[in-house]
Amino acid sequence: MGTTRTSRLLVAAAASALLAFAGIPALASASDSAPAAAGTAPPSAVEDFGYPDAENILVAKGIKLIKGDGHVLLTDCASPDSQIKVMTVKDESVGRDGSYCFQATAKTGYLTLELPRVFYIETQDHPISADLTADGTTKTVAVAKDDFASVGEGTVGGAQSVLVEIRVTG
Repeated sequence: MGTTRTSRLLVAAAASALLAFAGIPALASASDSAPAAAGTAPPSAVEDFGYPDAENILVAKGIKLIKGDGHVLLTDCASPDSQIKVMTVKDESVGRDGSYCFQATAKTGYLTLELPRVFYIETQDHPISADLTADGTTKTVAVAKDDFASVGEGTVGGAQSVLVEIRVTG
């Protein structure tokens, strides 16, 4: 009897082991997701800070918004939330308005953009610094809270300038 019982246990153990080994690939393939197609990558989970709906805004308003941290937002100049006003030379052929306004939603923030022919920047609730490019050089202009600055061609002998960044500094 002892031999029969041992034999049965050995047979049961062998059968269990065989099933376990046979079942591992089946379980592994059931839990794996489908393989990615060659040359494709899964979508990135890293934030790129791209400005939402930037392509449509460029077409509709003539301003190229590139990226930011979400604390400087384009807004309607008639809105009570507009705190930064930028004046440009209006150009209907490219859809560019004469003025653009932005809302700062925090004490610090930034927005990179491309807005040609800027000549005036005004602030209300927050001081800012603005980077403008002209003739291959970049100039940073600080504008205090509740103040304004003439920039680019808005200054005597000033060159046509492109506003490339707004930073809220306090």
